[in-house]
Amino acid sequence: MPRSMLPLLITMTMVATARADSTDEAAARGRRALESQSFNPSVWARSAYESVWKQWGLKEKPTKYDRAVREHYGLHPAPFPNDGLPMGLRKGNGLIANGISVDCLVCHGGSIMGQSYIGLGNSELDVQALFEDLNKASGRSGRLPFCFSNVRGTSEAVGMAVFLLGLRDPNLNLQLKRRELGLHDDVCGDPPAWWLLRKKKTMYHTGGSDARSVRSMMQFMMGSLNTRSTFDKDEATFRDIRAFMLSLRPPKYPFPIDRDLAAKGEHVFKQTCSKCHGTYGENWTYPNRIVKLDEIGTDPKRLHGVTDEFGEYYNRTWFSREKPGWLSDEYTARPTNGYQAPPLDGIWATAPYLHNGSVPTVYNMLKSDSRPKIFTRSFKTDKEDYDPVKLGWRVQVLDKPADSNLASYERRKIYDTSQPGRGNSGHVFGDDLSEDERLAVIEYLKTL
Repeated sequence: MPRSMLPLLITMTMVATARADSTDEAAARGRRALESQSFNPSVWARSAYESVWKQWGLKEKPTKYDRAVREHYGLHPAPFPNDGLPMGLRKGNGLIANGISVDCLVCHGGSIMGQSYIGLGNSELDVQALFEDLNKASGRSGRLPFCFSNVRGTSEAVGMAVFLLGLRDPNLNLQLKRRELGLHDDVCGDPPAWWLLRKKKTMYHTGGSDARSVRSMMQFMMGSLNTRSTFDKDEATFRDIRAFMLSLRPPKYPFPIDRDLAAKGEHVFKQTCSKCHGTYGENWTYPNRIVKLDEIGTDPKRLHGVTDEFGEYYNRTWFSREKPGWLSDEYTARPTNGYQAPPLDGIWATAPYLHNGSVPTVYNMLKSDSRPKIFTRSFKTDKEDYDPVKLGWRVQVLDKPADSNLASYERRKIYDTSQPGRGNSGHVFGDDLSEDERLAVIEYLKTL
């Protein structure tokens, strides 16, 4: 190496090291913020949490009360100090002294093998019951402005974004008359794992938002009286939170893996699946491919759940003005014509599958005629609730729809794929595999 290049090399090394340190520090700040800050004012009194069991039809408060609350609503222990509350609920400040607020971990804090993880989608949550019951325990009617969840483990997060943005002007000031932006509350969204974001150029199941956008992640803060100044103040914190999200890695598969079978599965996977889902290992690739609806064939409700009216209005608001471009703002919402094929890192931990959580296992994904039409499950996440052969949740297949007289809380436990937004058709790309090839692919997927 020429002596004259040595100073340049040293400088480049110092810059790269400084950037790495800066990224690590930002991720650490982001984690601390998620674990310690409340981004929404409190909406319920702590006493409502302590008395919410009265909404369950019980005569006395259950023993091991915090566990009973978690199991009733599909919440999980916080893997950090949280004032005795589960992930997703937070001691908050605001008009209610010693109150409780809700944060993004209610949907994006999940559990697998009984272990809680920040960033794992919560596939056990009954967010409808949680809000209804805490509102009733607070002396309110319990009636919600639209359906928050049609089936347990999914949410109408898209409807929430549409409803809440309709209450704001483009500068995020609250307005008395809600703007109609085409609210749909029957799309049944299954929350994706946060660790997938590090490979993606776009966000959300349809790929309709730029993955670099920080402001897009702050939409849940509209569910309160937060002012524009609060959004401005917290944007830097959410930049750190995004850095933390990009630092996440999936948990390792906890059971033995047949490495010879997995090697055969990797060969089949590269031939049949990598075009959409990418390759894995040290030199991984990911195509960021959005598969057209008529090719993927899955339920269309999520794709059509975001209207042109919403997209056009969103692009006029503070959320899309994060990074001005030459001709237009660069982080605008964009319509797509299908669903993005996700990366499959940690796929073993992210059951159920498809954008609406309609397919319980990877085996069902790779053999479409094996998918149950009506089913329920325990909504627990322990070892006995998991199927390591088919890779996903053990379910109880039912032979008929839920009885119309069944209480709504119980009815939401039953997944009926004939209902709007809950179809489990499409993605038939594994149907041509032999049974041996299918099981080999599953074994390989355990290694990701």
